[in-house]
Amino acid sequence: MSSLPPRELLDAMHQFPGKFVFKAVGKADADFVTEVISVVREVLELEFDPPFETRETPAGRHVAVTVTPWVESSEEVLLVFERIRIIPGLVMLL
Repeated sequence: MSSLPPRELLDAMHQFPGKFVFKAVGKADADFVTEVISVVREVLELEFDPPFETRETPAGRHVAVTVTPWVESSEEVLLVFERIRIIPGLVMLL
C-alpha cells in the first residue's frame, strides 16, 4: 500500500471543513464493514454512523465501503486513513 497523501496535497485539493470520501476495499465479511465505520466514528468523534455505502464484488470475496463524513481538516483525514490502514482484511484504501 502506498504512503498517505501529504497534508499540503489534501489542503490544495479539498476545501475544509467539508465532506470527504473514504473508500476501503477488504475481505467481504460483516466485521470489515463494521470496523471501517467504527474507525471513522471514533476518530471523528461522531455520535451516529456517517453516510456510507457498500458494494460486493461479483464473486463475493471482497466488499467496497464508501464513507462520506463531514471532516474539519486534513489532519482528521490523515488520522482516519492511518486507522483504516491497520484494519484486518484491508486490500486497498482510496
